[in-house]
Amino acid sequence: MPEKRGRGAGEPAAAHGAAAGDTPEPAMVRQVSRIVLLDPDDRILLLHGFEPDRPADQWWFTPGGGLEGAETREEAARRELAEETGITDAVLGPVLWKRRCAFPFDGRRWEQDEWYYLGRTDRTVTDTGGQTDLERRSVSGLRWWTSEELSASHETVYPTRLAELLRTLLDEGPPDAPVLLETERV
Repeated sequence: MPEKRGRGAGEPAAAHGAAAGDTPEPAMVRQVSRIVLLDPDDRILLLHGFEPDRPADQWWFTPGGGLEGAETREEAARRELAEETGITDAVLGPVLWKRRCAFPFDGRRWEQDEWYYLGRTDRTVTDTGGQTDLERRSVSGLRWWTSEELSASHETVYPTRLAELLRTLLDEGPPDAPVLLETERV
């Protein structure tokens, strides 16, 4: 459910590792859809995650997770939003950003290709009852943030430039084509 490191929810498509002396197999890239969910006041919804074995290692991230089966990116975004937040009425807009990231989480190495959709909702009440077991072990809550609060925060947020990206989105509207963000490796 990565992005509990700023990365996604659900089970990973694959992880990699190697015994001493072995050549590690290349990691399969997990396809992930995320939602930049805004309420009528242009606040963004973020989940507060932590490493299950190290609760002091915390961060904020957007709702979303890996594609399952033959799901489209949009279908995965809607499913993950419903599971993680209980919000099912979001209107999805264009893909805003794309990024690659790699990070350790829950004893595995994750490599992801993430697409960030714009989402709008009038509903600000959340329900985390649909979260997976891993999400219940690594997500401590949700919060609606103003752009100003996000910019002033010293907490870890993924993607790392989210405050700047959100301000640009609110000032200029969605980009004409998805913006390719820098790769993040932890």
